[in-house]
Amino acid sequence: MEIKRFENKVWLSSPSMHGEELKYIQEAFDTNWLSTVGANINESERLVSEKIGCKDAVALSSGTAALHLSMKLAGERLYGQPKAGHGALEGKRVFCTDMTFDATVNPVAYEGGEAVFIDTEYDTWNMDPKALEKAFEIYPEVKLVVVAHLYGTPGKVDEIRAICDKHGALIVEDAAESFGATYKGKQTGLFGDYSIISFNGNKIITGSSGGMFLTNNLEDAHKVRKWSTQARENAPWYQHEELGYNYRMSNIIAGIIRGQLPHLDEHIAQKKAIYQRYKEGFKDLPIQMNPIDFENSEPNYWLSCMTINKEAMCKQVRGEQEVLYIPEKGKCCPTQILEELVKYNAEGRPIWKPMHMQPIYRMNPFITVNGSGRARSNAYIDEGTVMDVSADIFQRGLCLPSDNKMTAEDQEIVIEIIKRCFD
Repeated sequence: MEIKRFENKVWLSSPSMHGEELKYIQEAFDTNWLSTVGANINESERLVSEKIGCKDAVALSSGTAALHLSMKLAGERLYGQPKAGHGALEGKRVFCTDMTFDATVNPVAYEGGEAVFIDTEYDTWNMDPKALEKAFEIYPEVKLVVVAHLYGTPGKVDEIRAICDKHGALIVEDAAESFGATYKGKQTGLFGDYSIISFNGNKIITGSSGGMFLTNNLEDAHKVRKWSTQARENAPWYQHEELGYNYRMSNIIAGIIRGQLPHLDEHIAQKKAIYQRYKEGFKDLPIQMNPIDFENSEPNYWLSCMTINKEAMCKQVRGEQEVLYIPEKGKCCPTQILEELVKYNAEGRPIWKPMHMQPIYRMNPFITVNGSGRARSNAYIDEGTVMDVSADIFQRGLCLPSDNKMTAEDQEIVIEIIKRCFD
């Protein structure tokens, strides 16, 4: 079978637009509500609250903005109002998911805190509850935990919540990638003391940008709305008594989201079909798909990912910005597959590089199930014993083209490209 280069690029995950979005954008133009108030914002907040099952949702400029204000809320609740010029988490340690995008953890630094990274577990590729318990043994004073649901798959929510409750810690839940996913029948976004979702351009529902803060506490919602509009007081002039931010969502962006929201279940079904086709197509290869805890959760299948079995990995070494590998018959590595996909005009991506391996956070504490650990190019202490699960998944894994506009025929070609990498 000859494989021809895709005429139209097969994307990792691009926006899927339906037409209703234009109607609401036009409505914003026609009514001249273009800024940070309007019917699109109000209706998008209502629809998201209804879907998630929370009392309120606050529309913001990004998921990162929502995380930042969540950290600020958590810090003030735990430690009181900060002094002028200081963040709400000033000098405090915060336990954070290790294998994630840096937007999950950067807001800890925005508020003056120090992230302590918790290793990953293989069952869901999320925070390892056993490593989290170990972290509390080492740092019993910590009172805040930031948990992300990677690639749309919920983590071990009950175990993590039980540990946090035992130690009197609050949870910030980063559900940026998991909108529409459920854990024991409940939507992600309901499990944190403070929770967020994202509408970035590649997410399962997009506004091109934007995010929301989710809460069952109406007082918290009021604070976030106020902070997100420069913390203006209720006065006839511009009165400011605390630090504010320009974080509110525009009515134009909200119009796109409003038009997208009715298609969430459709998008999830399309993404699920992509995952299942990959799983079937790779059944005879030394490949494992990103794991799903079907007993407890139903993901939104945002990205389909894979790891290569250790014995089928050719030699691969990554530097800070470059990577080298040695091709070997019958074996492969993520870099080789990603290069082959590019040749055929398809887009993949490496797994998120763990935060404890990032230059900006390399000196931060990192906790494994065995206690304090550090990044290594080889995640194994010896044959078969994993010291650093995050590093191991990063070394052997990649994100596959998961665009829900990709046809089944397109996907079969992608599968064939990857099969040939092991010839």
